[in-house]
Amino acid sequence: MKKIINKAINPLRMLINDSRFTGIMLIVCTLTSMFLANSLGFAGAYKNLWNGEWVTAGLPVHLPDNFVSLINNFLMAFFFLMAGMEIKRELISGELSSFKKAVLPFGAALGGMLVPALIFVAFNLHTSYVHGWGIPTATDIAFSVGIASLLGKRIPVGLKILLMALAIIDDLGAIVVIALFYGGHINWLFLGIGAAIYGSLFVLNYYKVKFGALHIVLSLAMWYAIFNSGVEASITGVLIAFATPVATLPKIEKAIHRWVNFMILPLFALANTAILLPQHILSSLTTTVGLGVIFGLVIGKPLGIFLFSRVLVALKMASLPSNVKWKQVFGMGMLAGIGFTMSIFTTMLAFKQEAFQDVAKVAVLVSVLLSLVLSMAYFLMISVNMTFELGTDEREQRPDVAGALELNLN
Repeated sequence: MKKIINKAINPLRMLINDSRFTGIMLIVCTLTSMFLANSLGFAGAYKNLWNGEWVTAGLPVHLPDNFVSLINNFLMAFFFLMAGMEIKRELISGELSSFKKAVLPFGAALGGMLVPALIFVAFNLHTSYVHGWGIPTATDIAFSVGIASLLGKRIPVGLKILLMALAIIDDLGAIVVIALFYGGHINWLFLGIGAAIYGSLFVLNYYKVKFGALHIVLSLAMWYAIFNSGVEASITGVLIAFATPVATLPKIEKAIHRWVNFMILPLFALANTAILLPQHILSSLTTTVGLGVIFGLVIGKPLGIFLFSRVLVALKMASLPSNVKWKQVFGMGMLAGIGFTMSIFTTMLAFKQEAFQDVAKVAVLVSVLLSLVLSMAYFLMISVNMTFELGTDEREQRPDVAGALELNLN
């Protein structure tokens, strides 16, 4: 009986431990949320579940006042904590640990943010929606790497590493954009308090104080200060990651990664895609906002990443990873057009009116679908004429990055 149970459970464990499962789950949650948000007789209650304000009057502290705010400001900080830990690890001993290694993903990420932003601005230059230029600049780490995993050996290991590094840097850039341009009014007192608490974390590290309850309390206090400062509170996760000793990172990651992948990200997808589809959805997608987002992600991303990478390599400031061809770099740029998490996150901050939020969100979802289909079709097409020498042999030669390829989701 035990053997039968193990046979039944093991495939499920393998599925859950696979990084591809996160991307699939995000798709399922998105479709479920959109279905519920547009169901007759249930749509109002479903949207109110996420957006209905809690009674906070009389409380001595200012905290998130609805589920969407709680998820986006607090829970997503844990997602960014994981992203920050990946960035730190790569900077210290991974693909970003030297100038030659770091410059290509940094340059590619810059191109992948700048060109989509310019495309959006071009569509919205003389409108009041130009503030949404940050929406098409992001790449979703879990989604893009998950789709890359689905393509298997058609994508060489070096290209997956480049995609992961690019996506991490891209997310860091998106966090900076959010903090600088979408944070709203700054309360300098709270920002100063947050900075002082952040400094105390480095003091603890300097004196080699073992990570424990004091670090957690200070981290929560820092989050509260930043939340009340007007700066996007979720960036606290990245800041804490950079203030955490390297030796402690695996322990923290082990403690939170399942919660992030199987609770926080699905909740984010459910809460932020409760979109009431416009009656004339096609016409809404042809608005300047819709076109700016779609063209920015689907065309701007691969174009910016490819062009900036070519320039850096031509100037001999960087070099392509081993076994990677320029055709594949362009395909990777298509994958980077999957901007689900951060694009929707930025949408919530860029537009205050729900109608514009919904138009931008629908455009993001259409862009995800287009980028997914086009990138998979592209890699299938070019793989006919190319032979990849990768898989277990290359992983064995580079054990230091084998785990990184799974983005620590398993």
